[in-house]
Amino acid sequence: MKIGLFFGSFNPVHIGHLIIANFMATHTDLDRVWLVVSPQNPLKPKKSLARDYDRLHLVRLGIGDNSLIEASNIEFSLPKPSYTVDTLAHLKEKYPDHEFALIMGSDNLDTLHLWKHYEFLLANNDLYVYKRSPEIPTLAQNPRVRIFEAPLLDISATYVRECLRTGKSVRYLVPDAVFEYLEGSNLYRD
Repeated sequence: MKIGLFFGSFNPVHIGHLIIANFMATHTDLDRVWLVVSPQNPLKPKKSLARDYDRLHLVRLGIGDNSLIEASNIEFSLPKPSYTVDTLAHLKEKYPDHEFALIMGSDNLDTLHLWKHYEFLLANNDLYVYKRSPEIPTLAQNPRVRIFEAPLLDISATYVRECLRTGKSVRYLVPDAVFEYLEGSNLYRD
């Protein structure tokens, strides 16, 4: 089985994340897409993150009954901060019958050279890249990189958090189940 790994803070998950995940699950050769909730991205500050299990719960709510997409907490038990190369090594050991591909935006491909052992990642994994701008990063020339024209929405988790913090509605920015949960909680309002 070929699994697409879509790593993220998902702080919180929004419809843009799910559109990309569903596109990759239905328009590529991937059998499933796992939304890997990252406890700590080494390139981002942790202070603005909701608790790991709150973010995982929201991802599960957002996915709902879509059998092609699932939430993963695989990085919760790994050393922090989370490095993709280490997570992949763990996954390949745990699931030797699966093949894994990385899903990322072209903006992440642009900064891939900052990732731990990025050359190893590129040499040993397919990268499914959705275009976020007309410019194609230089690394897109690598034979392991596949570029996709996925539908994009200009929504960010930062914007969703700011709306919640200031008492504005996030209806239609997040899946209905996530909206309902957030309406009844204090997440991102402090």
